[in-house]
Amino acid sequence: MVDTVTAQPRTQLGKRAKALRRGGFLPAVLYGENVPSQSIMLTYKDFEKAYQEAGESTLLTLEVAGKKYNVLIHNITHHPLRGTPLHADFYAVRMDKLITATVSLEFFGESTAVKNEGGILVKVIQEIEVEALPQNLPHELRVDITSLSALGAKVLLKDIIPLKGVKIRGDLDAIVALVEAPRSTEELDTLKSAPIAGEIKEVKTEQEEKREAKVAAETKEETSVT
Repeated sequence: MVDTVTAQPRTQLGKRAKALRRGGFLPAVLYGENVPSQSIMLTYKDFEKAYQEAGESTLLTLEVAGKKYNVLIHNITHHPLRGTPLHADFYAVRMDKLITATVSLEFFGESTAVKNEGGILVKVIQEIEVEALPQNLPHELRVDITSLSALGAKVLLKDIIPLKGVKIRGDLDAIVALVEAPRSTEELDTLKSAPIAGEIKEVKTEQEEKREAKVAAETKEETSVT
């Protein structure tokens, strides 16, 4: 677990949150199971350090007005042009309850099929969903690609070795990475122009919709400034 992150209660809401950002503070919200939603703020410096070390799957200790919470960083809103964070959620978790989280994959090693045969390494999945107690959530899971020694070789989800106390969720036969044969320029152009099959639709809960509406109200004025 990374060091404790300190925040303070926030009274400047709505459009007034813009003044906080100009003063070097990030508007945020703390909420969770048996934790009433409360508006908070913390310095950009503290948030960026915490996010760099923890991401969205490593447990943090958040201290607000002298009280400590075990939290995960969640739902970061970024400026559409600058890419800087405009708002973040801190989700308070129960240490005795299993939770699911999305974890990034780190690919390591060297594929001889890529090195010696000119194969193309295709990373089909960049992150996966895992289930664990909050204190066991990994920052990332490592994927060894040295087994990809021939064109057409694949790494499946079931080939990833989870850490102790961590369960990988999803189709275990799903392809994580594979080595494809080299393609000609004509083939690449055809792939680029091909239509995307299907459309991914995101389903949001009523709670998420309310949260996003509140965040949108606080960030609307900020994002209109280029």
